[in-house]
This record gives sequence, structure tokens and C-alpha cells, in this order.
Amino acid sequence: MCLAVPAPIAPVRPTPEKTVKPHLIRRLSRLSVPPLLAAGLLGTCASLPARGSDDSAATVGHSPGSMRSTLWSSEAVWTSAAPEDLDDPKKKELAMRLLSSAENSSLDWKAQYGYIEDINDGCGYTAGIVGFCSATGDMLQLVEDYTARKPSNPLAKYLPALRAVKGSPSHKGLDPGFPKAWKKAAKDKTFQKAQRRWRDRLYFKPAVSQAKKDGLRSLGQFAYFDAAVMHGKSGLMSIRSAAKKRAKTPAQGGNETKYLRAFLDARVKSMRKRNPKTDTSRVDTAQRVFLEDGNLDLDTPLTWHVYGDKFHIKRL
Repeated sequence: MCLAVPAPIAPVRPTPEKTVKPHLIRRLSRLSVPPLLAAGLLGTCASLPARGSDDSAATVGHSPGSMRSTLWSSEAVWTSAAPEDLDDPKKKELAMRLLSSAENSSLDWKAQYGYIEDINDGCGYTAGIVGFCSATGDMLQLVEDYTARKPSNPLAKYLPALRAVKGSPSHKGLDPGFPKAWKKAAKDKTFQKAQRRWRDRLYFKPAVSQAKKDGLRSLGQFAYFDAAVMHGKSGLMSIRSAAKKRAKTPAQGGNETKYLRAFLDARVKSMRKRNPKTDTSRVDTAQRVFLEDGNLDLDTPLTWHVYGDKFHIKRL
């Protein structure tokens, strides 16, 4: 994902009309820092800091250790099993489907390994399962790791160019062959595994770990993950800080629902700070819907809307 790159940078794009495909507008508000002015234009990226530098039963109660009940022949049978966290394999699969609905307008996240395009947001090429960007360095880290593990690969020859364009939206040295090479590499299991590894290292694990420390269950963990993917880790922490000014985290003795409302409000504010017309449906008609339904464990079935499209997951 694109976090922050220095000027020169592209202007903020107006909200596209409905005729524009949703996946082309999905990252308009991914940044957590104020825009820079360059040559009279609002920038889409500022300084390049830390992104990538970090090497159903009924629920009873509202705490992570809630008891669950299952009715068998009208008799309640109690267990002490806690709800699964987002790093549970099934919940992680659910998280990736939710993320893909916002990132690619599809629940099939595994079909996105070969995705690549320049969406004209000042971050160069955006590609792969979480939108690694040529301008921000996470794409470079990914390709370097892939090449270290498999030196003979379609992307290896583009490493000098990726190093040169880091910090800018330039395609110099990448065009015209880089997109085709990316799609070819995406068929390689080694490259697919590398994408998953860097997704976890840069976004999933830090976000879920912080959410657990804050006492949040699966919905809150996903809210942190989605924010990290769009805004970067530093952007996530800025949104979290803003939310904590309005409500205590569960770990601080606060109410989980109240805190998550504050977090989602801060997230939307961050998205709209850059462009008041930014589509915030990935929050307002998805995560906020689950929250107001009281579904803090992200139990299926789930129904939500992103960019006007309806999505439904019956079960995993």
C-alpha cells in the first residue's frame, strides 16, 4: 500500500463518477499525513518514514474470554473456549475476503497476486494482495526477498529500477515490461508466499498484535488491519491516538463498542482530511455495520456493502 512519498507528487483526484470501476478509487485516502503543496498542487504523499521499516453459538458477556452456550435438547452446555482472534486461520481467511472486497471489489483475494496498475495516486505501481507500491519501498522489499530466495525470476532485472524510483511515482526503468513480468511472477508459488510473508510482516501482524494489546476482539483487530493496509502502520497509530482521546480501550477499562466507534470515526476523519469526497463505505457500510450489530467477534454470516456493491459470506 501507498503510505507516503516526497514531492514531486500528483494532485488529489476528485471522486470518480459511478462509471469508474470501484477498484480504481479504493485508496484515495490511504495516507495519515497532511498533504504537501508542490508547484501549487495538493500532494498525495509526504515524507517516507516507517512503512516497511519494521523488520455459531451465542456469545455471553463482552470480554475476550466470554463464555459461549450451545443448546442441546433444551439443555445449555457451557464451555470456556474464547472466541477466535483474527490470526486464527479461518478468521484470517475472513479478514482477507473483507479486505479484498474493499481493495479489489472481489472476495477472491487469492486472485490478486497478479494484480498491478498505476491508479494515479502518486505512488507509482500498486500491485499484489495488499497493494505493494513502487514508490513506498514495500514493493522493493518484496522483490528483494523474492530474488534472494529465487535469483532467477522475472522481476529480478527490475531491482535497480525499483531502487531508483523509490520515493517517486516514476515508472523510469520499469516500463514497458514490468507489469507483464509481475503477472508472470505471480504464477510462481514462491512469489505468492513472499507476498503473504510481507503482508504479515508489514501489516497483519503489527495491526493484530496492537489490537490484542488494546483488548479488542476480531472486529477491532480487522479494523486495525484494514487501517494499516490503507494508511500504513504510522497512520494506524495516529488514528488510534485520536480515538483514545475520545474513549478508553478495553485494556484501559473502557467499553469495546464505544472505543471502536471512536476509532472508526477517527478513521473516516483521516480519510476525508485529504479529500472530503472520498468514499468511506469500507468503514461506514461494512465495519460500522458489524459494530452496530454487536458482532465484535466477526461471526458469520456477514453482509456488507463497499462502493455500492453488496457482499455476503454465509460461512467459512
